[in-house]
Amino acid sequence: MKPLLRVPLLGIALSVFCTPLALANYADSWPTWRGASGAGIAPAAQPPLKWSDTENIKWKTKIPGSGFSTPIIWKDRIFLLTAIEVADAKPAAAVATAPREEPASGGPKGGKRGDRKGGGGFGGGPAPTNPYEFVVLALDRGTGKIVWQKTAKKEMPHEGHHASHGYASASPVTDGEHLYVSFGSRGFFCYDLNGNLKWEKDLGDMRSRGGFGEGASPAVAGGLLIINWDHEDQSFIVALDKKTGAEVWRKNRDERSSWSTPLIVEVNGRLQAIVEATNRTRSYDVLTGDVVWEASGMTANVIPTPVTGHGMVYLTSGFQGRSVQAIKLTSRGDISDTDNIVWSSRKQSTPYVPSPVLSGDRLYLCKSNDAYLSCLNALTGDVHYQDQPLPGVRGIYASPLAANGHLYVVGREGTVMVLKDAPKFEVVATNKLSDKLDASPVMLGKELFLRGHEHLFCISE
Repeated sequence: MKPLLRVPLLGIALSVFCTPLALANYADSWPTWRGASGAGIAPAAQPPLKWSDTENIKWKTKIPGSGFSTPIIWKDRIFLLTAIEVADAKPAAAVATAPREEPASGGPKGGKRGDRKGGGGFGGGPAPTNPYEFVVLALDRGTGKIVWQKTAKKEMPHEGHHASHGYASASPVTDGEHLYVSFGSRGFFCYDLNGNLKWEKDLGDMRSRGGFGEGASPAVAGGLLIINWDHEDQSFIVALDKKTGAEVWRKNRDERSSWSTPLIVEVNGRLQAIVEATNRTRSYDVLTGDVVWEASGMTANVIPTPVTGHGMVYLTSGFQGRSVQAIKLTSRGDISDTDNIVWSSRKQSTPYVPSPVLSGDRLYLCKSNDAYLSCLNALTGDVHYQDQPLPGVRGIYASPLAANGHLYVVGREGTVMVLKDAPKFEVVATNKLSDKLDASPVMLGKELFLRGHEHLFCISE
Protein backbone atom coordinates (compact mmCIF):
# COMPACT_ATOMS: atom_id res chain seq x y z
CA MET A 1 0.00 0.00 0.00
CA LYS A 2 1.32 3.40 -0.91
CA PRO A 3 1.79 5.44 2.31
CA LEU A 4 -0.08 8.64 2.95
CA LEU A 5 1.65 11.64 1.44
CA ARG A 6 2.25 14.53 3.78
CA VAL A 7 -0.11 16.92 2.03
CA PRO A 8 -2.40 19.57 3.58
CA LEU A 9 -5.67 17.63 3.28
CA LEU A 10 -7.68 20.45 4.81
CA GLY A 11 -6.43 22.81 2.12
CA ILE A 12 -7.45 20.36 -0.55
CA ALA A 13 -10.90 20.00 0.93
CA LEU A 14 -11.44 23.74 1.05
CA SER A 15 -10.61 24.09 -2.65
CA VAL A 16 -12.96 21.33 -3.76
CA PHE A 17 -16.72 21.71 -3.79
CA CYS A 18 -19.25 18.94 -3.25
CA THR A 19 -21.14 17.27 -6.07
CA PRO A 20 -23.82 19.56 -7.53
CA LEU A 21 -26.57 17.19 -6.42
CA ALA A 22 -25.65 17.39 -2.75
CA LEU A 23 -27.82 20.42 -2.04
CA ALA A 24 -30.38 21.16 0.65
CA ASN A 25 -33.34 20.96 -1.73
CA TYR A 26 -32.64 17.26 -2.23
CA ALA A 27 -33.26 16.43 1.43
CA ASP A 28 -36.66 14.88 0.63
CA SER A 29 -35.58 13.22 -2.64
CA TRP A 30 -33.18 10.60 -3.98
CA PRO A 31 -32.36 11.89 -7.47
CA THR A 32 -29.73 9.33 -8.50
CA TRP A 33 -29.13 5.69 -7.72
CA ARG A 34 -26.52 6.49 -5.03
CA GLY A 35 -28.38 9.44 -3.53
CA ALA A 36 -27.74 13.16 -3.68
CA SER A 37 -24.27 12.87 -2.12
CA GLY A 38 -23.08 10.23 -4.57
CA ALA A 39 -21.12 8.62 -1.71
CA GLY A 40 -23.65 5.97 -0.70
CA ILE A 41 -24.84 7.75 2.41
CA ALA A 42 -28.23 9.03 3.60
CA PRO A 43 -27.25 11.55 6.29
CA ALA A 44 -30.78 12.53 7.36
CA ALA A 45 -32.47 9.12 7.09
CA GLN A 46 -33.60 7.06 10.08
CA PRO A 47 -34.77 3.76 8.56
CA PRO A 48 -35.74 0.71 10.61
CA LEU A 49 -33.09 -1.65 11.91
CA LYS A 50 -35.32 -4.72 11.81
CA TRP A 51 -37.91 -6.10 9.39
CA SER A 52 -39.18 -9.30 7.81
CA ASP A 53 -41.88 -10.36 5.35
CA THR A 54 -44.45 -9.61 8.06
CA GLU A 55 -42.78 -6.92 10.18
CA ASN A 56 -42.32 -3.23 9.34
CA ILE A 57 -43.53 -3.59 5.74
CA LYS A 58 -45.45 -0.41 4.95
CA TRP A 59 -46.28 -1.71 1.46
CA LYS A 60 -44.94 -3.92 -1.29
CA THR A 61 -45.79 -3.69 -4.97
CA LYS A 62 -45.43 -6.35 -7.64
CA ILE A 63 -43.24 -4.99 -10.43
CA PRO A 64 -43.95 -6.33 -13.94
CA GLY A 65 -41.08 -7.75 -15.97
CA SER A 66 -37.53 -7.79 -14.63
CA GLY A 67 -34.79 -5.30 -13.92
CA PHE A 68 -32.04 -4.52 -11.44
CA SER A 69 -32.37 -0.76 -11.91
CA THR A 70 -32.22 1.01 -8.55
CA PRO A 71 -35.28 3.24 -7.99
CA ILE A 72 -34.96 6.98 -7.57
CA ILE A 73 -37.36 9.29 -5.73
CA TRP A 74 -38.52 12.83 -6.31
CA LYS A 75 -40.71 14.00 -3.42
CA ASP A 76 -43.85 11.78 -3.57
CA ARG A 77 -42.93 9.83 -6.71
CA ILE A 78 -40.74 6.75 -7.14
CA PHE A 79 -39.33 6.01 -10.59
CA LEU A 80 -37.85 2.74 -11.81
CA LEU A 81 -37.22 0.81 -15.01
CA THR A 82 -38.13 -2.70 -16.12
CA ALA A 83 -38.05 -4.89 -19.21
CA ILE A 84 -41.08 -7.04 -20.01
CA GLU A 85 -40.66 -9.97 -22.38
CA VAL A 86 -43.46 -10.22 -24.95
CA ALA A 87 -43.76 -13.99 -24.85
CA ASP A 88 -46.70 -14.33 -27.24
CA ALA A 89 -45.14 -12.18 -29.95
CA LYS A 90 -44.76 -13.19 -33.56
CA PRO A 91 -41.56 -15.03 -34.55
CA ALA A 92 -38.49 -12.84 -34.44
CA ALA A 93 -38.23 -12.41 -38.21
CA ALA A 94 -41.73 -10.95 -38.31
CA VAL A 95 -41.27 -8.40 -35.51
CA ALA A 96 -41.24 -4.89 -36.97
CA THR A 97 -39.05 -2.22 -35.42
CA ALA A 98 -38.87 1.46 -36.18
CA PRO A 99 -35.95 2.76 -38.26
CA ARG A 100 -32.90 3.51 -36.22
CA GLU A 101 -30.91 6.73 -36.22
CA GLU A 102 -27.37 6.35 -37.58
CA PRO A 103 -24.90 7.34 -34.85
CA ALA A 104 -22.72 10.35 -35.44
CA SER A 105 -19.14 10.02 -36.62
CA GLY A 106 -16.95 8.33 -34.05
CA GLY A 107 -19.81 6.20 -32.66
CA PRO A 108 -20.08 2.41 -32.51
CA LYS A 109 -19.09 0.50 -35.60
CA GLY A 110 -22.12 -0.86 -37.40
CA GLY A 111 -24.39 1.05 -35.07
CA LYS A 112 -27.66 0.40 -36.89
CA ARG A 113 -30.06 -2.15 -35.50
CA GLY A 114 -29.52 -5.58 -37.02
CA ASP A 115 -25.90 -5.01 -38.10
CA ARG A 116 -24.70 -7.57 -35.54
CA LYS A 117 -26.07 -10.84 -34.32
CA GLY A 118 -26.47 -11.29 -30.62
CA GLY A 119 -24.96 -14.11 -28.71
CA GLY A 120 -23.44 -15.10 -25.43
CA GLY A 121 -19.77 -15.76 -24.97
CA PHE A 122 -18.32 -16.52 -21.55
CA GLY A 123 -20.91 -15.61 -18.95
CA GLY A 124 -23.29 -14.19 -21.53
CA GLY A 125 -26.65 -15.67 -22.39
CA PRO A 126 -28.10 -16.54 -25.79
CA ALA A 127 -29.69 -13.99 -28.05
CA PRO A 128 -33.37 -13.46 -27.19
CA THR A 129 -36.14 -15.02 -29.26
CA ASN A 130 -38.88 -12.57 -28.23
CA PRO A 131 -39.03 -8.78 -28.22
CA TYR A 132 -39.21 -6.81 -24.98
CA GLU A 133 -41.10 -3.77 -23.83
CA PHE A 134 -38.75 -1.33 -22.12
CA VAL A 135 -40.89 0.32 -19.49
CA VAL A 136 -40.70 3.32 -17.15
CA LEU A 137 -42.81 3.17 -13.97
CA ALA A 138 -43.86 5.92 -11.56
CA LEU A 139 -45.24 4.86 -8.16
CA ASP A 140 -46.83 6.80 -5.34
CA ARG A 141 -44.37 6.91 -2.47
CA GLY A 142 -47.06 6.74 0.19
CA THR A 143 -49.00 3.74 -1.12
CA GLY A 144 -46.79 1.98 -3.67
CA LYS A 145 -49.52 2.18 -6.30
CA ILE A 146 -48.42 2.59 -9.91
CA VAL A 147 -49.33 6.15 -10.98
CA TRP A 148 -48.22 5.86 -14.59
CA GLN A 149 -46.48 3.36 -16.82
CA LYS A 150 -44.86 4.20 -20.18
CA THR A 151 -43.31 1.91 -22.77
CA ALA A 152 -40.22 3.74 -24.04
CA LYS A 153 -39.46 1.14 -26.73
CA LYS A 154 -40.61 -2.28 -27.90
CA GLU A 155 -38.05 -4.27 -29.86
CA MET A 156 -35.82 -7.33 -30.04
CA PRO A 157 -32.52 -6.89 -28.17
CA HIS A 158 -29.56 -7.48 -30.46
CA GLU A 159 -27.63 -9.63 -27.96
CA GLY A 160 -28.10 -11.58 -24.77
CA HIS A 161 -26.95 -10.78 -21.25
CA HIS A 162 -25.24 -12.37 -18.28
CA ALA A 163 -27.35 -14.93 -16.46
CA SER A 164 -27.43 -12.73 -13.35
CA HIS A 165 -28.08 -9.57 -15.33
CA GLY A 166 -30.96 -8.21 -17.43
CA TYR A 167 -32.15 -5.61 -19.91
CA ALA A 168 -33.06 -2.89 -17.38
CA SER A 169 -30.06 -2.38 -15.11
CA ALA A 170 -29.31 1.32 -15.61
CA SER A 171 -31.03 3.63 -13.15
CA PRO A 172 -32.89 6.81 -14.09
CA VAL A 173 -31.85 10.24 -12.85
CA THR A 174 -33.85 13.43 -12.29
CA ASP A 175 -33.15 17.12 -11.85
CA GLY A 176 -36.58 17.68 -10.32
CA GLU A 177 -38.11 18.82 -13.61
CA HIS A 178 -37.46 15.91 -15.94
CA LEU A 179 -36.71 12.20 -15.73
CA TYR A 180 -33.77 10.91 -17.79
CA VAL A 181 -33.89 7.23 -18.68
CA SER A 182 -31.30 4.92 -20.22
CA PHE A 183 -32.14 1.66 -21.92
CA GLY A 184 -28.72 1.72 -23.53
CA SER A 185 -28.88 0.22 -27.01
CA ARG A 186 -32.64 0.81 -27.00
CA GLY A 187 -32.12 4.53 -26.54
CA PHE A 188 -32.19 7.41 -24.06
CA PHE A 189 -35.45 9.10 -23.14
CA CYS A 190 -36.51 12.29 -21.39
CA TYR A 191 -39.93 12.52 -19.70
CA ASP A 192 -41.53 15.14 -17.57
CA LEU A 193 -42.48 13.86 -14.14
CA ASN A 194 -46.04 13.15 -15.36
CA GLY A 195 -44.77 10.69 -17.95
CA ASN A 196 -44.91 12.87 -21.08
CA LEU A 197 -42.09 12.09 -23.49
CA LYS A 198 -39.98 15.18 -24.33
CA TRP A 199 -37.22 13.68 -26.47
CA GLU A 200 -35.40 10.48 -27.26
CA LYS A 201 -31.90 9.74 -28.54
CA ASP A 202 -30.42 6.65 -30.21
CA LEU A 203 -26.66 6.09 -29.86
CA GLY A 204 -26.59 2.77 -31.71
CA ASP A 205 -25.92 -0.73 -30.40
CA MET A 206 -23.43 -1.72 -27.75
CA ARG A 207 -21.47 -4.91 -28.15
CA SER A 208 -20.70 -5.89 -24.57
CA ARG A 209 -17.81 -8.08 -23.56
CA GLY A 210 -18.86 -11.73 -23.64
CA GLY A 211 -22.48 -10.68 -24.13
CA PHE A 212 -22.58 -9.60 -20.48
CA GLY A 213 -25.09 -6.83 -21.23
CA GLU A 214 -25.32 -3.14 -20.33
CA GLY A 215 -25.75 -1.21 -17.11
CA ALA A 216 -24.04 2.20 -16.76
CA SER A 217 -26.46 4.96 -15.78
CA PRO A 218 -26.43 8.52 -17.20
CA ALA A 219 -25.45 11.48 -15.01
CA VAL A 220 -26.85 15.02 -14.94
CA ALA A 221 -24.19 17.74 -14.96
CA GLY A 222 -25.61 21.26 -15.11
CA GLY A 223 -27.45 21.54 -18.42
CA LEU A 224 -25.97 18.32 -19.80
CA LEU A 225 -26.54 14.60 -19.61
CA ILE A 226 -23.24 12.67 -19.51
CA ILE A 227 -23.23 9.12 -20.92
CA ASN A 228 -20.38 6.61 -20.75
CA TRP A 229 -20.41 4.16 -23.71
CA ASP A 230 -17.59 1.64 -23.19
CA HIS A 231 -17.95 -1.54 -25.23
CA GLU A 232 -16.15 -3.85 -27.67
CA ASP A 233 -16.28 -1.44 -30.63
CA GLN A 234 -15.30 2.24 -30.54
CA SER A 235 -15.97 3.42 -27.01
CA PHE A 236 -16.83 7.04 -26.27
CA ILE A 237 -18.25 9.48 -23.76
CA VAL A 238 -20.93 11.89 -24.92
CA ALA A 239 -22.72 14.94 -23.54
CA LEU A 240 -26.32 15.63 -24.54
CA ASP A 241 -28.27 18.83 -24.03
CA LYS A 242 -30.70 17.74 -21.33
CA LYS A 243 -33.46 19.98 -22.71
CA THR A 244 -33.36 18.69 -26.30
CA GLY A 245 -31.21 15.54 -26.43
CA ALA A 246 -28.92 17.18 -28.99
CA GLU A 247 -25.31 16.05 -28.91
CA VAL A 248 -23.03 18.77 -27.50
CA TRP A 249 -19.69 16.95 -27.58
CA ARG A 250 -18.30 13.42 -27.97
CA LYS A 251 -14.87 12.02 -27.15
CA ASN A 252 -13.58 8.62 -28.22
CA ARG A 253 -12.16 6.40 -25.50
CA ASP A 254 -9.47 3.74 -25.64
CA GLU A 255 -11.45 1.29 -23.53
CA ARG A 256 -13.25 -2.03 -23.73
CA SER A 257 -16.49 -2.82 -21.92
CA SER A 258 -17.05 -1.21 -18.56
CA TRP A 259 -20.17 -0.49 -16.56
CA SER A 260 -19.17 2.46 -14.36
CA THR A 261 -21.54 5.41 -14.07
CA PRO A 262 -19.89 8.87 -14.38
CA LEU A 263 -19.50 10.75 -11.10
CA ILE A 264 -20.08 14.51 -11.36
CA VAL A 265 -18.06 16.77 -9.07
CA GLU A 266 -17.35 20.49 -8.93
CA VAL A 267 -13.68 21.39 -8.56
CA ASN A 268 -12.67 25.04 -8.24
CA GLY A 269 -15.89 26.18 -9.90
CA ARG A 270 -15.76 23.74 -12.86
CA LEU A 271 -17.84 20.58 -13.24
CA GLN A 272 -15.94 17.39 -13.97
CA ALA A 273 -17.18 13.91 -14.91
CA ILE A 274 -15.00 11.16 -13.44
CA VAL A 275 -15.25 7.87 -15.33
CA GLU A 276 -13.50 4.82 -13.97
CA ALA A 277 -12.23 2.24 -16.51
CA THR A 278 -9.64 -0.44 -17.16
CA ASN A 279 -6.96 1.38 -19.15
CA ARG A 280 -7.40 4.77 -17.56
CA THR A 281 -9.65 6.55 -15.13
CA ARG A 282 -10.31 9.95 -16.67
CA SER A 283 -11.85 13.13 -15.37
CA TYR A 284 -13.49 15.19 -18.13
CA ASP A 285 -14.32 18.87 -18.18
CA VAL A 286 -18.11 18.79 -18.47
CA LEU A 287 -18.38 21.83 -20.74
CA THR A 288 -15.74 20.81 -23.29
CA GLY A 289 -15.13 17.08 -22.91
CA ASP A 290 -11.39 17.71 -22.47
CA VAL A 291 -9.51 15.37 -20.15
CA VAL A 292 -8.53 17.19 -16.94
CA TRP A 293 -6.57 14.29 -15.45
CA GLU A 294 -6.11 10.58 -16.00
CA ALA A 295 -4.57 7.66 -14.14
CA SER A 296 -3.93 3.99 -14.77
CA GLY A 297 -4.24 1.26 -12.18
CA MET A 298 -7.70 -0.35 -12.27
CA THR A 299 -8.47 -3.98 -13.16
CA ALA A 300 -10.57 -5.30 -16.08
CA ASN A 301 -14.39 -5.14 -16.24
CA VAL A 302 -14.73 -1.99 -14.14
CA ILE A 303 -18.19 -1.63 -12.61
CA PRO A 304 -18.08 0.37 -9.32
CA THR A 305 -18.82 4.09 -9.36
CA PRO A 306 -16.26 6.25 -7.48
CA VAL A 307 -17.02 8.20 -4.31
CA THR A 308 -15.58 11.54 -3.20
CA GLY A 309 -14.67 13.18 0.08
CA HIS A 310 -11.75 14.83 1.91
CA GLY A 311 -10.68 16.46 -1.33
CA MET A 312 -10.16 13.06 -2.96
CA VAL A 313 -11.92 10.60 -5.23
CA TYR A 314 -11.82 6.93 -4.30
CA LEU A 315 -11.62 4.37 -7.11
CA THR A 316 -12.09 0.62 -6.78
CA SER A 317 -12.23 -2.45 -9.00
CA GLY A 318 -12.05 -6.15 -8.28
CA PHE A 319 -12.25 -8.40 -11.36
CA GLN A 320 -9.19 -10.60 -11.92
CA GLY A 321 -7.23 -8.48 -9.50
CA ARG A 322 -7.64 -5.84 -6.81
CA SER A 323 -7.19 -2.09 -6.85
CA VAL A 324 -8.15 0.88 -4.71
CA GLN A 325 -6.82 4.42 -5.20
CA ALA A 326 -7.32 7.73 -3.40
CA ILE A 327 -6.66 10.58 -5.85
CA LYS A 328 -6.57 14.34 -5.30
CA LEU A 329 -9.49 16.03 -7.01
CA THR A 330 -7.23 18.96 -7.90
CA SER A 331 -5.07 16.72 -10.10
CA ARG A 332 -4.02 17.72 -13.63
CA GLY A 333 -2.59 15.73 -16.53
CA ASP A 334 -1.36 12.13 -16.37
CA ILE A 335 -0.99 11.42 -12.65
CA SER A 336 -0.15 7.70 -12.84
CA ASP A 337 2.52 6.85 -10.26
CA THR A 338 2.66 10.41 -8.95
CA ASP A 339 2.01 12.03 -5.58
CA ASN A 340 -1.49 12.97 -6.75
CA ILE A 341 -2.38 9.40 -5.84
CA VAL A 342 -2.39 9.93 -2.09
CA TRP A 343 -2.55 6.22 -1.32
CA SER A 344 -3.32 3.02 -3.18
CA SER A 345 -3.30 -0.74 -2.74
CA ARG A 346 -3.43 -3.88 -4.88
CA LYS A 347 -3.52 -6.18 -1.87
CA GLN A 348 -6.69 -4.97 -0.19
CA SER A 349 -9.89 -6.84 -1.14
CA THR A 350 -12.00 -4.69 -3.46
CA PRO A 351 -15.48 -4.97 -5.02
CA TYR A 352 -16.33 -6.29 -8.47
CA VAL A 353 -19.98 -5.14 -8.80
CA PRO A 354 -20.84 -3.14 -5.61
CA SER A 355 -19.62 0.43 -5.29
CA PRO A 356 -17.77 1.55 -2.15
CA VAL A 357 -19.25 3.65 0.65
CA LEU A 358 -17.54 6.69 2.16
CA SER A 359 -18.97 7.63 5.55
CA GLY A 360 -16.92 10.18 7.43
CA ASP A 361 -13.34 8.95 7.27
CA ARG A 362 -14.40 5.31 6.82
CA LEU A 363 -14.23 3.67 3.40
CA TYR A 364 -16.20 0.41 3.16
CA LEU A 365 -15.34 -2.18 0.51
CA CYS A 366 -16.91 -5.50 -0.36
CA LYS A 367 -14.68 -8.39 -1.45
CA SER A 368 -15.46 -9.04 -5.12
CA ASN A 369 -19.14 -10.11 -5.05
CA ASP A 370 -18.67 -12.21 -1.94
CA ALA A 371 -20.05 -11.81 1.57
CA TYR A 372 -16.99 -10.20 3.13
CA LEU A 373 -16.50 -6.58 4.15
CA SER A 374 -13.50 -4.37 4.84
CA CYS A 375 -13.27 -0.94 6.43
CA LEU A 376 -10.34 1.40 5.74
CA ASN A 377 -9.24 4.77 7.00
CA ALA A 378 -10.10 6.94 4.00
CA LEU A 379 -7.32 9.44 4.76
CA THR A 380 -4.46 6.95 5.00
CA GLY A 381 -5.64 3.62 3.60
CA ASP A 382 -4.89 1.94 6.93
CA VAL A 383 -7.09 -1.09 7.69
CA HIS A 384 -9.68 -0.96 10.46
CA TYR A 385 -10.88 -4.46 9.64
CA GLN A 386 -10.48 -6.66 6.59
CA ASP A 387 -12.47 -9.47 4.93
CA GLN A 388 -14.92 -9.73 7.78
CA PRO A 389 -17.42 -12.54 7.00
CA LEU A 390 -21.12 -11.60 6.79
CA PRO A 391 -22.98 -14.64 8.15
CA GLY A 392 -26.22 -15.43 6.33
CA VAL A 393 -25.36 -13.33 3.27
CA ARG A 394 -24.75 -15.15 -0.01
CA GLY A 395 -23.24 -12.86 -2.61
CA ILE A 396 -23.53 -9.07 -3.01
CA TYR A 397 -24.41 -7.02 -6.10
CA ALA A 398 -26.13 -4.06 -4.42
CA SER A 399 -23.97 -1.20 -3.17
CA PRO A 400 -24.07 -0.81 0.64
CA LEU A 401 -25.55 2.32 2.18
CA ALA A 402 -24.79 4.21 5.40
CA ALA A 403 -27.45 6.01 7.45
CA ASN A 404 -28.01 7.11 11.05
CA GLY A 405 -24.87 5.49 12.42
CA HIS A 406 -25.41 2.18 10.62
CA LEU A 407 -24.27 0.43 7.45
CA TYR A 408 -26.81 -1.60 5.44
CA VAL A 409 -25.31 -4.45 3.38
CA VAL A 410 -27.77 -6.11 0.98
CA GLY A 411 -27.26 -9.76 0.01
CA ARG A 412 -28.46 -11.27 -3.26
CA GLU A 413 -30.66 -13.89 -1.56
CA GLY A 414 -32.74 -11.35 0.37
CA THR A 415 -30.69 -11.00 3.56
CA VAL A 416 -29.75 -7.50 4.71
CA MET A 417 -27.22 -7.06 7.50
CA VAL A 418 -27.25 -3.88 9.58
CA LEU A 419 -23.82 -3.07 11.01
CA LYS A 420 -22.44 -0.29 13.17
CA ASP A 421 -21.00 2.48 11.03
CA ALA A 422 -17.76 2.36 12.97
CA PRO A 423 -14.13 1.27 12.64
CA LYS A 424 -14.94 -1.86 14.68
CA PHE A 425 -17.09 -4.57 13.09
CA GLU A 426 -20.38 -5.04 14.96
CA VAL A 427 -23.60 -6.67 13.76
CA VAL A 428 -26.76 -4.86 14.87
CA ALA A 429 -29.42 -6.90 13.04
CA THR A 430 -29.90 -9.47 10.29
CA ASN A 431 -33.10 -9.24 8.23
CA LYS A 432 -34.55 -11.53 5.58
CA LEU A 433 -37.10 -11.04 2.80
CA SER A 434 -38.42 -13.81 0.56
CA ASP A 435 -37.27 -12.02 -2.59
CA LYS A 436 -33.87 -11.75 -4.26
CA LEU A 437 -32.19 -8.37 -4.03
CA ASP A 438 -29.70 -6.99 -6.56
CA ALA A 439 -30.71 -3.32 -6.83
CA SER A 440 -29.10 -0.93 -4.34
CA PRO A 441 -31.09 0.34 -1.33
CA VAL A 442 -32.72 3.78 -1.11
CA MET A 443 -33.44 5.65 2.13
CA LEU A 444 -35.46 8.77 2.86
CA GLY A 445 -36.85 9.91 6.18
CA LYS A 446 -37.83 6.83 8.16
CA GLU A 447 -38.30 4.66 5.09
CA LEU A 448 -36.09 2.10 3.40
CA PHE A 449 -36.88 1.05 -0.18
CA LEU A 450 -35.66 -2.29 -1.52
CA ARG A 451 -36.25 -3.41 -5.08
CA GLY A 452 -36.42 -7.20 -5.34
CA HIS A 453 -36.66 -9.39 -8.40
CA GLU A 454 -40.45 -9.44 -7.99
CA HIS A 455 -41.50 -6.62 -5.65
CA LEU A 456 -40.61 -3.12 -4.55
CA PHE A 457 -40.72 -2.91 -0.75
CA CYS A 458 -41.24 0.14 1.46
CA ILE A 459 -39.91 -0.73 4.93
CA SER A 460 -40.92 1.56 7.75
CA GLU A 461 -41.88 1.37 11.41
